[in-house]
Amino acid sequence: MKKIRIFTFFILLCLLLTAAAPPAWALEPPEMTARAWILVDLNTGEVVAEHNADEQRSPASLTKIMTGLLAVEAVENGEIAMEDIVTAGMDCQNGMDSSSSNVSIVAGEQMRYQDFFYCAMLASANDACNVLGSRLSGSIGGFVERMNARASELGLEHTHFEDPHGLSYNNVTTARELSRLLQEALRHEAFAAAFTSTTYTVEKTNANEKRELKSTDALTTRDSYYSQYGDYYYEYALGGKTGFTKAAGYCLASVAEKDDLKLLAVVMGCPGPLTGDSKEPENFRDTIRLYDWAFANFAYGTVLSSSEIITRVPVEDADGEGYASLRCHEDLRLLLPADAPPESRRLEITLLEERFTAPIPAGTILGSLTLHINGQSFGPYELVNMTEVKLAKKQYILKQVNAFFARRAVRVVLAVLAVILVLYLALVMRYRALRRRHLREQRRAEQRRKAAREAQQRRQAEQPVQAPPAVSGVDDIDLSRFFEDEANK
Repeated sequence: MKKIRIFTFFILLCLLLTAAAPPAWALEPPEMTARAWILVDLNTGEVVAEHNADEQRSPASLTKIMTGLLAVEAVENGEIAMEDIVTAGMDCQNGMDSSSSNVSIVAGEQMRYQDFFYCAMLASANDACNVLGSRLSGSIGGFVERMNARASELGLEHTHFEDPHGLSYNNVTTARELSRLLQEALRHEAFAAAFTSTTYTVEKTNANEKRELKSTDALTTRDSYYSQYGDYYYEYALGGKTGFTKAAGYCLASVAEKDDLKLLAVVMGCPGPLTGDSKEPENFRDTIRLYDWAFANFAYGTVLSSSEIITRVPVEDADGEGYASLRCHEDLRLLLPADAPPESRRLEITLLEERFTAPIPAGTILGSLTLHINGQSFGPYELVNMTEVKLAKKQYILKQVNAFFARRAVRVVLAVLAVILVLYLALVMRYRALRRRHLREQRRAEQRRKAAREAQQRRQAEQPVQAPPAVSGVDDIDLSRFFEDEANK
């Protein structure tokens, strides 16, 4: 691939410009208690802000995001249906202790697959995760292998699981990779529905009475387990998944939306009551601080229009100017500080091929664009040619003819044919020369014969005429002897 660097300066679209405003890209995020965190713009996938986002940490129950993703993918793949009845096995309590979150599932208990799924996602039930894993892969260990395989498929290089619920200290990941995992999971309708739910009812089973499940996410409900520590309800929150172990601290992965701005936040390693360093779980306070900061300070702006030509690339055998004009497929809108002053941009263009050849249909992806603004990178974004590049037929035919005769094999064949032609012409010329000589000799011989005949005729004409000798005829025959002989007989 070929890279083109273009440096240009232009005024970014700004919503508010004030002389007293601080430098936009010096905008500092709020003070946080989390050891690691990341804030992502869900509309573009770009990172708004981060801290220690690549530090490996224990995710606690955020592990259940992977478990939930595999659970809904199994339904989509036809392995199982949400209405199928599933029986809890003897391993439903594996890896658990009395203090871990659960919904009191016992071996032999039967309920719908969907019920186990909501128990795991909404109530963060570890026993439900064991049942889901054992049902989908035959054993919990087999399901853990499936979790790690899926993590590899998603490119989560710093993520490793040893159980389906997150109680193991050996489960590790990063805030950045958890944000990518959650983005993938939210693309699935069934997962998104559970992630944004606050209550769910599990009807009476063969082993338990009816269960009323409540979300553990205090951002979306004032009736969660964590509401006992304070009011963390956030009006813009759409859903969330909590996680806690003493090793992991208090964790939260959530989504919030205000106007046209949709954000995803992951906070890990926050202090709280059970870690002994705070009277309340700080994962909710930290998340609210991030959302309030972003909603107050950022807005979308059109940085590049789809009508703006980014670059022009030469196209071989093209009709007309011989170029393809590359543009963004659609307007490039980025989440930028709302009061950003005029700044510079740098465009880094990567072409998919070293050379392009006509014809090229309109809308063909020919490269990508990465936008660099004051040290922050956005992209890559696809670049397409918006109009068709037609083939110059006469030029193409001439080029093909020239290319044909430029081949070594063709040149060798032509040389051999030329030698054969020369030899043939030489033979024809020799044949004609010999034939002319032969014809001359024939004419000369004929002339000599003719001259000889004429000379003989002259000699004969010059000799005297002599009387011809007498010739005996029938009249001269002596018949007397004949009759005499006949008489003697």
